[in-house]
Amino acid sequence: MTTETGRPLRADARRNREKILSTAVRVFAEQGLDAHLEYIAKEAGVGTGTLYRNFPTRELLIEAAYRNELNRLCEAAPELLVAMPPREALRAWMGRFIDYATAKLGMADALRAVVDSGVNPYAHSRELMMTALTSLLDAATATGSIRSDISPADMFAALTGIALASGKPEQREQAERLLDLTLDGLRYGTAH
Repeated sequence: MTTETGRPLRADARRNREKILSTAVRVFAEQGLDAHLEYIAKEAGVGTGTLYRNFPTRELLIEAAYRNELNRLCEAAPELLVAMPPREALRAWMGRFIDYATAKLGMADALRAVVDSGVNPYAHSRELMMTALTSLLDAATATGSIRSDISPADMFAALTGIALASGKPEQREQAERLLDLTLDGLRYGTAH
């Protein structure tokens, strides 16, 4: 992360920014547009001045919180592929996709307010997710651990469907079962 002048953020400033963003996702999901920025600062363990220095407006905070969740999801793909076999990495990423979708659904009203202000927080979202998903599917296909006839668009549609059907926090067990079922459906060679 860098400052507006292009200089890297100090480690403590980077940690504060991360705390603000992760707290904002949770609080906007819980309280919607009624969430007070001062409450977010307090919950994140930072002063209101720190919050406003990083995010001068509510819309900038909401957009940054959403983009941070998106980046965390997409940046996880190569990290997971280094840490575990491709099929396991794909399954771990699928779980993270549900986390991302749950946060996005919880922030729906706040995100709509950002869109209404003329900003598109979703610009490039699908492209970034498809790149991450493609790398995971390609790695798993190369090892023969999943079938080769599934496109990233198909997998994205399946994950989106699971998120829409079971994306609430209280539905997480069902979402996990559906993710396992989906991954099991990818198991056997190529389609006949």
